[in-house]
Amino acid sequence: MTDNIQLQPVRHKKRHDSKRRDGCCPWSRCCGGGDFRPRTVWLGHPEKREQRYPRNVINNQKYNFFTFLPGVLFNQFKYFFNLYFLLLACSQFVNELRLGALYTYWVPLGFVLIITIVREAVEEMRCFLRDKEVNSQIYSKLSTRGTVKVKSSGIQVGDLIIVEKVGLCIFRHCFPVLHPKGSCFLRTDQLDGETDWKLRLPVACTQRLPTAADLLQIRSFVYAEEPNIDIHNFIGTFTREDGDPPVNESLSIENTLWASTVIASGTVVGVVIYTGKELRSVMNTSNPRHKIGLFDLEVNCLTKILFGALVVVSLVMVALQHFAGRWYLQIFRFLLLFSNIVPISLRVNLDMGKMVFSWMIKKDSKIPGTVVRASTFPEQLGRISYLLTDKTGMISFQMKRTLTQNEMVFRRLHLGTVAYGMDSMDEVQSHVFNLQASRGPGAPKVRKTISSRVHEAVKAIALVHNVTPVYESNGVTDQAEAEMHYEDTCRVYQASSPDEVSLVQWTESVGLTLVGRDQSSMQLRTPSGQILNFTILQIFPFTYESKRMGIIVRDESTGEITFYMKGADVMMAGIVQYNDWLEEECGNMAREGLRVLVVAKKSLTEEQYQDFEARYVQAKLSVHDRSLKVATVIESLEMEMELLCLTGVEDQLQADVRPTLEILRNAGIKVWMLTGDKLETATCTAKNAHLVTRNQDIHVFRPVTTRSEAHLELNAFRRKHDCALVISGDSLEVCLKYYEYEFMELACQSPAVVCCRCAPTQKAQIVRLLQERTGKLTCAVGDGGNDVSMIQEADCGVGVEGKEGKQASLAADFSITQFKHLGRLLMVHGRNSYKRSAALSQFVIHRSLCISTMQAVFSSVFYFASVPLYQGFLIIGYSTIYTMFPVFSLVLDKDVKSEVAMLYPELYKDLLKGRPLSFKTFLIWVLISIYQGSIIMYGALLLFESEFVHIVAISFTSLILTELLMVALTVQTWHWLMIVAELLSLACYIASLVFLHEFIDVYFIATLSFVWKVTAITLVSCLPLYILKYLRRRFSPPSYSKLTS
Repeated sequence: MTDNIQLQPVRHKKRHDSKRRDGCCPWSRCCGGGDFRPRTVWLGHPEKREQRYPRNVINNQKYNFFTFLPGVLFNQFKYFFNLYFLLLACSQFVNELRLGALYTYWVPLGFVLIITIVREAVEEMRCFLRDKEVNSQIYSKLSTRGTVKVKSSGIQVGDLIIVEKVGLCIFRHCFPVLHPKGSCFLRTDQLDGETDWKLRLPVACTQRLPTAADLLQIRSFVYAEEPNIDIHNFIGTFTREDGDPPVNESLSIENTLWASTVIASGTVVGVVIYTGKELRSVMNTSNPRHKIGLFDLEVNCLTKILFGALVVVSLVMVALQHFAGRWYLQIFRFLLLFSNIVPISLRVNLDMGKMVFSWMIKKDSKIPGTVVRASTFPEQLGRISYLLTDKTGMISFQMKRTLTQNEMVFRRLHLGTVAYGMDSMDEVQSHVFNLQASRGPGAPKVRKTISSRVHEAVKAIALVHNVTPVYESNGVTDQAEAEMHYEDTCRVYQASSPDEVSLVQWTESVGLTLVGRDQSSMQLRTPSGQILNFTILQIFPFTYESKRMGIIVRDESTGEITFYMKGADVMMAGIVQYNDWLEEECGNMAREGLRVLVVAKKSLTEEQYQDFEARYVQAKLSVHDRSLKVATVIESLEMEMELLCLTGVEDQLQADVRPTLEILRNAGIKVWMLTGDKLETATCTAKNAHLVTRNQDIHVFRPVTTRSEAHLELNAFRRKHDCALVISGDSLEVCLKYYEYEFMELACQSPAVVCCRCAPTQKAQIVRLLQERTGKLTCAVGDGGNDVSMIQEADCGVGVEGKEGKQASLAADFSITQFKHLGRLLMVHGRNSYKRSAALSQFVIHRSLCISTMQAVFSSVFYFASVPLYQGFLIIGYSTIYTMFPVFSLVLDKDVKSEVAMLYPELYKDLLKGRPLSFKTFLIWVLISIYQGSIIMYGALLLFESEFVHIVAISFTSLILTELLMVALTVQTWHWLMIVAELLSLACYIASLVFLHEFIDVYFIATLSFVWKVTAITLVSCLPLYILKYLRRRFSPPSYSKLTS
């Protein structure tokens, strides 16, 4: 299954605007438009199609060879920030507006564009290679030439495809027309989030064909409904025309193999009905939106403020000239002159910083396997307020999932007077062995002892289920021989629920083994090797309404007929005989996070069963109120049943899920669990994972279908405080339809929310509502194809990569291998990325404002002339080789060690208010820039003696030293690369003085006068700020400084 996981038809998130219109999709190049329509599909004859169907290919590329460069440039210059600098550079071709050499404007802009183009090219190439790998996967197809290999991109509607065991149904929805056993199990968790195995039936008339090749010799077709998003229903018919008479069979959901499902055993031949964009899994995947980080929006806002300041300063300068002469040209010249106020290097510094942050995440040895698929907003991880996770992300069928492993473990057997835990299961085994050894097939009944009670409970658990043992070849024993001799090493259990499998596995571990089962019988093997045969008379399957299942069996050795039943305690309490311990013990086990089932039995005489069977058959033949009449007949048996035992099963969590959730909670992040599982499963998982703490109440939202019911239930929930909410998808839909605002307000106040039976589109809707109603950042965590919509809708999407699917991982912004890695991803990398990005952006702005302030002072002193203070290489070198490395080295700075950040998640909570980059901090840096720029410029004007070139030498050198000292003043934890950056920049400046004789007097800078003037100006510009910083840390230290000290 691992080989196929990347083949899911999900649309990976684009890095740019990827809105779809008019039905456009990743397959739009290959398929005609038009509405979805029903279709008639001939088996094995795709050429007989009545309409054009979409090709079975994935195309996630944003551009092609011809549109790449124009597309990238358009996406860059459609934003004001980049368009501004393009117009700025183009204006230098006008002689009246030119202020210096062309390269001073075009080189920085070209550098930014080259970085962007290279990054986009790498992204496109990776996407192309992924698509190529997916579309080139090989599958087996039945044809007139026998079994042929076909690429997934070559699969067409009408093809007969062979699906092997543990092979994903990829890129198609098909109907099983042939299966060796007449039925098969499949898992649909990648489609709907449910981890249960589903029973699927092939078309009955094709089962009688001798070989699979005969499917091509018959004249048959499938009439199927139009493609839609409903994954729980299907309407269609199967027709065989060459029969006498023609055969017609109705088709339902039980006859379908949806794409993104896994076959449990054997080989299935299926006819392809839907491909490409018509797949249920694709139609349930919302179109990915173009994500823009909140930090980028805040920086853009600050950039607009700076542009406004640029315009104001230019107008003031012209106004002070009394708008003399061609003043409108002067406005443009001043706009160009002060263009450094809006730093072009800001975007490239931030983009390069994000690349470094992404590299650090991928190289972190403590979160191995982590992949950053969207390197454009790693700082988003530092400001998450709501975490929405799928249940299976915490729990696996031996596979890594989101919170759980979906691996059930039997933990407790309670008989009322005695309970057996994991450490005492050997006693249960001993009781089963001893009683079985002392009792033969016709032994007389004895008074019930502990051994007999344990044996009766174990036998009931081994019988009341829907588990089917399947035998497979293990390389030594073939399948037929293994099935004949009940080989333990070749046996696997298949069922519609993993907790049923865990119960049967437990009975095997204590000596009573389920070795065979078909539609009408069941075989158990005792510790002595004896086979017990039971005839299955009736089965009453589990439903969400009844919350219980039952089975009536006849013991072939004794002829006894017994009705066994298991179910939820709330339903079974009124069915079993009176007792004084059931409610208390169920509550105790539930508080431990165990799934509790009550097991009971009732012995029936032959006459009682015959009477029941007659009434049951009559009820099933009723045309009106059939379900009600059937339920009434069954309930006539469900009275005064003998309570046998309670079972407690635990859904195994992934490693360190509880500590991770505790860290997230302490960091101020609210965790919501959205799952496709049933309510009881979701509630147990929430308790087991400590998503709901022991001292918190749980409000289970009653099923509602009308507005008045929703109103009453919301009022009931409103009266509760500090209470976790558990709600089903159907009730959620009703609440959002009538009381969207009220429900979201109450849910956001709840410490934890669990939404069960959620459809994929519902998950995305919840994420969207949280964003709209709270304005907070959301993070969605999932592992399956049903989580893709939620992941793509969230501000940060995190995919947990497991063995059975990479859909969520490939569609996510970040991919992790275990849920516990999420804590470090947010607390360490998210926090550091945000704080470093904030410091970097403010420092780049400070660097630009300093030189712009100096230009403003210079122009004011010299009669508001639009003459540049620094020209040529000085202006380029200032923001590149002279200061770029020290400023950019701030991406290595950190206020606390990673261990401290994990130990004190409360540090993360400080970032949720956005204080590292706010209007307050922006204003502080603006004032610092104005102060330092003014001091440097006025100091140089006051201290220079004769030549103008001395002003340039003094002010520029002081400016460079001030920037280097400010970086040193800002750094909190020194890294050796920071020291190298500082020394390298200083060395580059000193070395370049030899080549800057055009702008700087080389002989003057070697004099003592130059040295003391530069030293004095630099000290005056930096020393007061250092004193203020010391006083602030002394009397009002930040929270992290208390930990570092």
